[in-house]
Amino acid sequence: MVRRAEPVPLSLDAEEYLSYLSVERGRAASSIRAYRGDLRAYETYLNERGVGVGDVSPRVVEEYLAGLAAAGRAPASRARALAAIRGLHAFALDERGAVRDPTADIEGPRRPDALPKALSEGEVLRLIAAVRGDGATERRDRAILELLYASGARISELTGCSLADLDPDAGLLRLFGKGAKERIVPVGSMALSAVADYLSPAGRARLVAGRKLRRDDADALFVSARGARMSRQAAWAVVRRHALIAGLADKVTPHVLRHSCATHLLDHGADIRVVQEFLGHASITTTQVYTKISQEHLQRAYQAAHPRARAQPGRLKREDAEVVRAK
Repeated sequence: MVRRAEPVPLSLDAEEYLSYLSVERGRAASSIRAYRGDLRAYETYLNERGVGVGDVSPRVVEEYLAGLAAAGRAPASRARALAAIRGLHAFALDERGAVRDPTADIEGPRRPDALPKALSEGEVLRLIAAVRGDGATERRDRAILELLYASGARISELTGCSLADLDPDAGLLRLFGKGAKERIVPVGSMALSAVADYLSPAGRARLVAGRKLRRDDADALFVSARGARMSRQAAWAVVRRHALIAGLADKVTPHVLRHSCATHLLDHGADIRVVQEFLGHASITTTQVYTKISQEHLQRAYQAAHPRARAQPGRLKREDAEVVRAK
């Protein structure tokens, strides 16, 4: 039996690079964890071959990426691994005195243009209607679903919200996105009503009653049954649980309500620049993927509704042919 080598501790260069990403670039903790895993696997590979980070050649990087592909890693996963490796070598070049960047001429794996999977408007209503009951947790769950769909927030943005971030009178919600970037988004009446119901004495107040709370928990907009700020995982468990009840479990992914919000905004005529600002996208190209969904929706509707969309050239309906002959 072949024994797999134990992962080696990260090099000082890698640790300092990750610290740079966290402190100076403001990368999310989840991104840092993913990069840490990618770099640990990469440096373990180098260690097995007796190659130091400063001695890596382009061929070594190419062989490593080929190994990931052979192991069945998806293009998106390999692209992220290459991004982590590129970042490490660029950091070593700029900050640690390395003489070259072995990744400079390496092309990343091609990733297929994956379209976000949005729910239909009817399916969103089914999902929200799946929350049955009027207890404190049901009020909270209903508010989470309504607010995710209304605001287009990422789940981590929503669970990071504090009570002070919501202005119900103005219908606004403050969110902190990737890189701690702040944005303020409008919230519709249905979501505000659900949140008000949750913030009533029968909702959030009941979940925190009689508990000694830490300051962060006391400030949290959404709390668990134990009165603590909800984690990202707990909030997604709420979405998944009600999706299962609604018969939509196979359609709900961690971003589906955000995708649905963006798609439906564009379907109803919102300007793409407005949607870009609303979602907190740094680049318009990120938002443009939703326009393709809306165009496909428009194409289907056109084909189904326009009287000449599917007519064969040179063929007339019977009543139209009779009119032509009469003339």
